[in-house]
Amino acid sequence: PSRRRGGWLRLILGSLLAAVLAVIVGIGVLAIVVPAVTGSTTYTVLTSSMEPHLPPGTMVVVRPTDPQKIEPGMIMTYQLKSGELAVVTHRVTQVLRAADGDRLFITQGDANPTADADPVREAQVRGTVWYAIPYVGWAALALQGEQRAIVITVAVVALFGYAAWAFVSSMIDRARRTREKRRTAD
Repeated sequence: PSRRRGGWLRLILGSLLAAVLAVIVGIGVLAIVVPAVTGSTTYTVLTSSMEPHLPPGTMVVVRPTDPQKIEPGMIMTYQLKSGELAVVTHRVTQVLRAADGDRLFITQGDANPTADADPVREAQVRGTVWYAIPYVGWAALALQGEQRAIVITVAVVALFGYAAWAFVSSMIDRARRTREKRRTAD
């Protein structure tokens, strides 16, 4: 009976570990691999202007979008000033035409009572939000530069360590079962 309990406990703990591992790998794929493969960029929402849809700490994956295809209702990431790094992610509420033919976008945060003061020009557009991952942005902000490399290295070593442990323990269990079968057969 105690072996059965130990077996169930091992099964439950192994399943929990596998589930946690699957979630971590899934988040890693969504936050790192997919953006890299698709040419998208990740940003972290820092303010509450897009609540409840995009609360602070949400990582948004923004894919390049032709400004001609951006319509009201889409969530767009744009530079505050053309050529500068600072960006904002807000919803497009209106599309206008400038005298020179460029499209101008009126944007507004979902939680803001009024539209943003300045229209967004096509040159400022970085893209539209493809998908968002809640809370992951805080981790991305906390881990910058050298810290990120260390954490990724530790995570990879831990994952390979877990895989090796699972493989070895599986082989040991298989060998033990084979010995027990031989013993009972004799």
